[in-house]
Amino acid sequence: MPQLSTGDNAPALILPAIDGSTFDMSNLKGKKVILTFFRFSTCPLCNMRIRKIKQRWNEFSSDAVMVGVFDAGIDELSKRMKKHDVPFTIVADESYAAFEANGVSKSFGKFMWGAAKSPLTLLQATLRGYVPLTMSIAKLSTIPVDILIDENGRVVDAHYCRDTADHMPLDKMIAFSNGTL
Repeated sequence: MPQLSTGDNAPALILPAIDGSTFDMSNLKGKKVILTFFRFSTCPLCNMRIRKIKQRWNEFSSDAVMVGVFDAGIDELSKRMKKHDVPFTIVADESYAAFEANGVSKSFGKFMWGAAKSPLTLLQATLRGYVPLTMSIAKLSTIPVDILIDENGRVVDAHYCRDTADHMPLDKMIAFSNGTL
């Protein structure tokens, strides 16, 4: 599927959340949404990203909603995310359909490049116990996506990451949530 662009409608997502609820994107009209397609539940770089978001959570507007989508089964994802005590919504795409429908790409080369340019982050992740428990090339090669969606359900920005270590800057996400972008 094609990638999302500025002005597109927000993705139509209905997915199981780790809190036991069913997440439905259509229920968020009127809210600013920060949507990230992460990789798999034990991805070291994804877990470090969540940790960084959590460290700066008080800077995000309480009116904004953040949603992280993982390529994982809901039971496994719930188990892995317990260590974070995540203050935002985490959902499982058990079939990878939402990833495909929103233009999320796979690239083994970009995965390798992201890993090669992030040795310190990977070391920190390993020391914190974030060790990839998969050797599936399909899961390893997923390239993350960060999407900002306005109150009208329209895409403001879609950042299709250049590699597994590239994400939209947290400062930009925080500014968007606070209406200063």
